[in-house]
Amino acid sequence: MLAARFLLRTHARAATYVVARPSISRLRPFHHSSPILHDMEKVNTTDRLAELRKLMKEHAVDVYMVPSEDSHQSEYIAPCDGRREFICGFSGSAGYAVITQEKAALATDGRYFNQAEKQLDDNWELLKQGLQDVPTIQDWTADQVDNGKAVGVDPRVVTAADARKLAEKIKKKGGEYKPISENLVDLVWGQKRPAQPTEPVIVHPNEFAGKSFDEKLEELRKELEKKKSPGFVVSMLDEIAWLYNLRGNDIPYNPVFFSYAVVTPTTATLYIDEKKLDQAVKDHLGDKVAIKPYDAIFKDIETLSANSAQTNGETDEKPKFLTSTRASWALNQALGGKDRVEEVRSPIADAKAIKNDVELEGMRQCHIRDGAALIEYFAWLEDQLINKNATVDEVDGAEKLELLRSKKEKFKGLSFDTISSTGPNAAVIHYKPEKGICSVIDPKQIYLCDSGAQYQDGTTDTTRTLHFGEPTELERKAYTLVLKGNIALERARFPKGTTGFALDALARQFLWAEGLDFRHGTGHGVGSFLNVHEGPIGIGTRVQYSEVSLSIGNVVSDEPGYYEDDKFGIRIENMIMVKKIETNHQFGDKPYLGFERVTMVPHCRNLVDRNLLTADEVKFLNEYHKEVFEKTSGYFENDGLTMEWLKRETAPY
Repeated sequence: MLAARFLLRTHARAATYVVARPSISRLRPFHHSSPILHDMEKVNTTDRLAELRKLMKEHAVDVYMVPSEDSHQSEYIAPCDGRREFICGFSGSAGYAVITQEKAALATDGRYFNQAEKQLDDNWELLKQGLQDVPTIQDWTADQVDNGKAVGVDPRVVTAADARKLAEKIKKKGGEYKPISENLVDLVWGQKRPAQPTEPVIVHPNEFAGKSFDEKLEELRKELEKKKSPGFVVSMLDEIAWLYNLRGNDIPYNPVFFSYAVVTPTTATLYIDEKKLDQAVKDHLGDKVAIKPYDAIFKDIETLSANSAQTNGETDEKPKFLTSTRASWALNQALGGKDRVEEVRSPIADAKAIKNDVELEGMRQCHIRDGAALIEYFAWLEDQLINKNATVDEVDGAEKLELLRSKKEKFKGLSFDTISSTGPNAAVIHYKPEKGICSVIDPKQIYLCDSGAQYQDGTTDTTRTLHFGEPTELERKAYTLVLKGNIALERARFPKGTTGFALDALARQFLWAEGLDFRHGTGHGVGSFLNVHEGPIGIGTRVQYSEVSLSIGNVVSDEPGYYEDDKFGIRIENMIMVKKIETNHQFGDKPYLGFERVTMVPHCRNLVDRNLLTADEVKFLNEYHKEVFEKTSGYFENDGLTMEWLKRETAPY
């Protein structure tokens, strides 16, 4: 059996806690439709692979590729787009499946090695990306072809750039990389495949957006003018939502809606199922944005591109439309291919990542409310486990926390599945508990809670690791090393132009000194009532984090960790905002930047080894905890239990 998932701890308890689910209007959670099953369960994929291989022969394809993303390259997807999970059984958010007539491989990164090993059945080979001597999924795919063999993919779910790179690798092997208009996994899935959602779209008012969509369109048109481009085709869902100041509910936990957009120097168009738009949304867009059917995008941009070429004459250099580097191969083809398209880092993504003053203040305020909910939850959980001797499982805990959050002002839903994990489960970096097969929270082991919420004025993501009993020496040391890294990054000062790639080592240095590390990024950008993971900035070793420097107004996470498989996991995550700071000198006449903290939740006193902290770190912790108490204690004036917990956890060291 899979110990990390299926060992239900059976402590003698005097009571069992049952949580009532909150009955509220909120962002729809991710409920899989059959046959996608619970995390950590193996799915028998033999019949599915046999059916897919039959279809591959019918379409003259020797190798078929199944990425995780949808037609908009979304990190998190709607159930109808869970093709990779359906075909292989692995439910993590990142991965790539490739199937030949004899083999099947799943590639994923270090966050998911543990999970993938538990979920893949014997039909699959796991390619652990990033480890030495393990081929990339592209190299593995190219190795499967020789003269005359064909690799197929749905061109809507891969980027044009990725398609070109892989086509070159395959061509060198004598094979062919070709688009297959029908998605073969959809054909295998058949009538059991969930329908595409049709959730209503709402207006995100200027009082929370901080800038009208008219202003955003004009700024985008200035970029078109600089590039002398006839238009920008927008395919990323969060970019469309941000651009038009709209929000939706088509993808669980992400307030976005299925759509495309095209902006030219004189027009703006939204491609969407019009049934999602009520009169308030239509009045909001007015006559400044045309509305067309979702599927009309491909024919329209084909015509738009052709007309633009004719306008400029047959002998003149043809103007190029702009697309994001994340736009699909299908969109690129419709526009006329590389001769008619310039792929750029999206100017919308760049603008969205720099929050305006209204958005920054919203982030401050929603994190205070969210922090109060977390504080109340941790005080409640300790009381249940220690004082009431109650049985609380991981799902009970997650649901209680959601209930507490739902009572906070401007709450709209969760921002991702709550990671409520005890003991060995905490070592599974993206663990999702399921009722009936999850573990009971054990006060004698580490408890890791990574959670977040969507509020109308911002998005939160906070991780705290706690221990309600007596931690081991190793647990205390590991926790304190992670905490030191978290503090070091938050205290960083750096010249304008510094990237998150350059800052990453600050959070890892104390672990590295002990020969320890973690296999995930140190920080990701965060949206404003948008996706909890937002590019283009971040902190980590990914090459893209070396391409875009941190700027004033960026909101990014600070989340180092450490994990011992089948034992425990530790992660500490705060949200921090980039701001200008004053320094004694300005080398090279550059402004210097630092971070403003916004997460308001105490660190676990029981896990801190005071002897490993410097005087400056202790001072920093004391100042932080004083701020947490001042900003959140007002929520607990009539709650003695939580107030006592908060006083204890924020007391000076």
